[in-house]
Formats: sequence, structure tokens, C-alpha cells
Amino acid sequence: MSAFQFCILLSSIAFIGYSIAYFTGPKMKSEFKRFGLEKYAFITVFFQIIGALGLLIGYFFSFKILLEISAVGLSVLMFLGVLVRIKVKDGLFVSLPAFFFFLLNAYIAWYSIFKI
Repeated sequence: MSAFQFCILLSSIAFIGYSIAYFTGPKMKSEFKRFGLEKYAFITVFFQIIGALGLLIGYFFSFKILLEISAVGLSVLMFLGVLVRIKVKDGLFVSLPAFFFFLLNAYIAWYSIFKI
């Protein structure tokens, strides 16, 4: 398995996991309330699921444009997540996962656009 494949699997599994967590437990829903974004929670989770599936389908079925769009979309989603964390004055440690997944998906987008 290449590092690029690993990045795609890591991102996809994480976003699917976050999405499942939203529907199975109260923590993710309470986070959206804390951010003041509860009315955008479902659409955010929907985009996470679509993005994660798009990464997998795009890579493993050689549908390059889907891979690129999904990676860019998840990057934008996580960049906005970082901005929200800054707005609500979350600490660095709590904000790191959003920043990590922003960088990870930005790398996937860059690699899929310029290297494949």
C-alpha cells in the first residue's frame, strides 16, 4: 500500500466514523450546538459521507475527477472547521484534528490533481 492510498483510507475511514458517531451518540450533536451550527449539522455530515465515499470510489475505480472534487471538498470543510474552532476559542489540542484533516485532504487533492 502506498502512502497516498493510506492517506485516502485514513481520511475516508475517519469521516465515515465521524458521521456514524453523529447518528449514534450525543457528543457530535452537542458539538454542533456548542458551535452554534446545529441547523447545519445534517448537511455537514452528509458532505462528510459523500466526500469519504467519493475518495474511495474515485481512487479505487480510477474516477479521477471524483477523487479530486471529494478531496477539495473535504479540505474546504475542514478549513471551515478550523475557522469555527478559532471563532469559539478552542485550544490548540482540540483544534488539531480539524487542522490535520484539512492538511491531509489538501495533500490528497494536490497529489491527485498534479501527480496522478
